[in-house]
Amino acid sequence: MADLAIKIENLKKQYTLGAIGGQTLNAELQSWWARMHGREDPNTLIGQDTSNYGKKFWALKGIDLEISKGEAVGIIGANGAGKSTLLKILSRVTAPTSGDIWIDGRIASMLEVGTGFHGELTGRENIYMNGAILGMSRKEVDAKIESIIDFSECRDFIDTPVKRYSSGMYVKLAFAVSSHLDAEIMLMDEVLAVGDIKFQKKCLGRMGDEAQRGRTVLYVSHNMSTIRNLCTRCIVLQKGSMIYNGDVEEAIKVYTESNIQDMKTYYDFRNVKRVNDRIGVRCFIEDVTFLNKNSAIYANTEPIDMLIHWRTSEKMNLRFGVSVKYADGTAAGLAESTDVLLTDINKTYETKIRFDPGNLVPGFYTISVQPYYLTETRNSYTVDETSSMMIEIIDGKGPEYRIWARQYWGSIRLNDVHILE
Repeated sequence: MADLAIKIENLKKQYTLGAIGGQTLNAELQSWWARMHGREDPNTLIGQDTSNYGKKFWALKGIDLEISKGEAVGIIGANGAGKSTLLKILSRVTAPTSGDIWIDGRIASMLEVGTGFHGELTGRENIYMNGAILGMSRKEVDAKIESIIDFSECRDFIDTPVKRYSSGMYVKLAFAVSSHLDAEIMLMDEVLAVGDIKFQKKCLGRMGDEAQRGRTVLYVSHNMSTIRNLCTRCIVLQKGSMIYNGDVEEAIKVYTESNIQDMKTYYDFRNVKRVNDRIGVRCFIEDVTFLNKNSAIYANTEPIDMLIHWRTSEKMNLRFGVSVKYADGTAAGLAESTDVLLTDINKTYETKIRFDPGNLVPGFYTISVQPYYLTETRNSYTVDETSSMMIEIIDGKGPEYRIWARQYWGSIRLNDVHILE
């Protein structure tokens, strides 16, 4: 145990669907009385689906794990696999239903963008408050505040209320505070999902340096390239169970193969949580259907037609983009529309879009739909984004084309070469 930073034995976590914690005794009695008499619960949220109310859900189903001091361990898995629940238990945000956990060292956790920030306080004030939440004394923050501000790249706005910050500035400041805490264990949950590429590289460098100095890192991400660059070991979670624990490349292979099994043609995004609270507000995609298909398998000679049900809350000149990723989660490419749709206030729409996969070689990919608009300076602003949808591309180019060796030439087939006289 002397060389272990974390030891977990038979860890389980159960939730009750539809339950809202923190009610008064009077409200709990009201809800119980309504259920006993088959009446509507007066304390349910407006529009809440009560069909699953009271059912038990196991977010974690008996996790056994040992993490040595100085290890950088990646945690991967599909949405709902239990990754965030595991980190929340380790951070003492929530308690386990059963199981034992031993932790040797102070924990610095960053589970959500801007956790603990108060919108009315300035960046500087939030540094002191967030530092206190993470266990830093006033004297420690005083000694490190200039370094924190420099790392965050937010010096010009440090005395501005954070409610005026962009999501990228939020995560920069939050990461800067968390990374300066003198803790032996860092828990990071999708902290690099927001922020520019330059800052992401700086964060990865910082996390790598901390791991080399003997700091233990647990890192949750859907970006397999950052998992490869940072982690020395990786575990794969699936529906609350750990299905692999070991080599990073083998873990990514297990994760990819587990995703390949799901080739749906219909995706409902009404109850899917967005990556941050600014996505899905001005525009919201309700569902996506792959048209004229029983399974999302396409030849790279045929178009991918999708039907999208969506709604908007204001007038915008919207375009649609389709982002493509390899099955392991790394980016492959982006297709954008030149057509523009003028939306109205509080309207619902049914739109068909077509995507040409002609340059993709055979293999498995994920795609997501991204409605966006262009600013006057030609910068794009994404207003919603679906979760990843799995597709398979098969070769339809014909016998005159060679069998593609993806390990040598990648997943993008460039346009044909023409012989000119």
